[in-house]
Amino acid sequence: MFRPPLSWFACLALLGAPQAGAQAVSEPSAKLGSAIQARTLKNGLTVIIWPDHDIPNVALANWFRVGSRNERPGITGLSHFFEHMMFNGAKKYGPGEFDRVMEANGGSNNAFTSEDVTVYLDWFPASALPLILDLEQDRLQSLAFDPKVIESERGVVYSERRSGVDNDNGGALQEQMQATAFVAHPYQIPVIGWPSDIESWRMEDLQQYFKTYYAPNNATLVLAGDLDPARVFEQVEATLGTIPSQPAPEPVRTKEPEQQGERRIVVKKLAQSPLLQVAYHGLAANDPDAETLELLGLILTHGDSSRLHRKLVDEARVAIRVRGTTAGGFDPSLTWFYVDLPPGGDLAKTEALLTSELARVVKDGVSDAELKKARNVALASFWRKLETNSGRARELGNAATFRGDWKALLDTPARYEKVTRDGVKALAARIFNNDHRTVGWLVPTTAPAAAPASKEAAR
Repeated sequence: MFRPPLSWFACLALLGAPQAGAQAVSEPSAKLGSAIQARTLKNGLTVIIWPDHDIPNVALANWFRVGSRNERPGITGLSHFFEHMMFNGAKKYGPGEFDRVMEANGGSNNAFTSEDVTVYLDWFPASALPLILDLEQDRLQSLAFDPKVIESERGVVYSERRSGVDNDNGGALQEQMQATAFVAHPYQIPVIGWPSDIESWRMEDLQQYFKTYYAPNNATLVLAGDLDPARVFEQVEATLGTIPSQPAPEPVRTKEPEQQGERRIVVKKLAQSPLLQVAYHGLAANDPDAETLELLGLILTHGDSSRLHRKLVDEARVAIRVRGTTAGGFDPSLTWFYVDLPPGGDLAKTEALLTSELARVVKDGVSDAELKKARNVALASFWRKLETNSGRARELGNAATFRGDWKALLDTPARYEKVTRDGVKALAARIFNNDHRTVGWLVPTTAPAAAPASKEAAR
């Protein structure tokens, strides 16, 4: 018989009684996390296990604290490059074997890289756990650095850059925006890497980077699903626990200086429609106001009833889509607004309307109804993520990595409940300072006219 997980009941209760406060969320949150166990192995690997026996499956997420934030000129893009290399063979399981063996045993995998982390994800039947840990141990302890494979993956990454940045107008504008908004902090580095660096990575660069950042003491391993924690700790200790630790990576000490005035860029590219992007300096993931900023972002850009959609798309009809992101990392990141205009759209008018709407939030704040809706959306999303093993592994790892303690995950509903209208208004005034923003326009250009054929060519 299907049994709805606790998270769904908690979500319904919260949506039905949004004014109940922290008391309404503390009990289900505490019960939800009561079975979670965590320990740090002798080699520094942190292991977190969330047992749930509803289905005989497991989700594994291995979080490495390395991203483009840890790079420098000359080696930009290496974090993302290793996301590719980690699937290309090691000592025991050669090229193509990681995927083949996992899929033959009912599993699948993926990975992602950001400015702050690189995360490897596996999903598999619980019975395959010993094999999966053997696969993971092999590639972490004995990753192959075959020159032919390296050159092949270099080409794959460069192709990915062409499709996601060079030939994507939104990606091209965002890359220039990021590099303009940060003048000191390595958040200015694109995750995909700069073209000349992709072309010139050296073998010694790769080997040193892997040794430094793919050490067990720089990782958090999260497993969620049909697991016996005591047995799993033994299995992890016997496999990943045998990998030697390394000296702690050099910390990122650079702090972005306060921006002293608005920055503007214009990118001209062959395009049908103009694009507007606006980025304000925002918050780190563990900032006490992180949930306030998240709810403010939902009020402004979530759905057709959001403020910016109604103003720019429905009323003024200057845009066809408005989006926003507020996620932070280890250090204060950016709060983004992306506006897609129709062909021939007026960038100056659209920007003025966006600026005016943000200024209105600073001046007047938001309504009780808007805050209640945003809180309900955030809470529903939170509980929905925890309905699956994959979501639990992702969210536990996120809390452990960015907030320093997996238990912070269980406090999330209470933090949403503490957000007030006054807090939203104060944070809007703090964030939406035009001296702290970068504005980017993508201005469409037309293709150059084809040169007339010469008489010689005609012959």
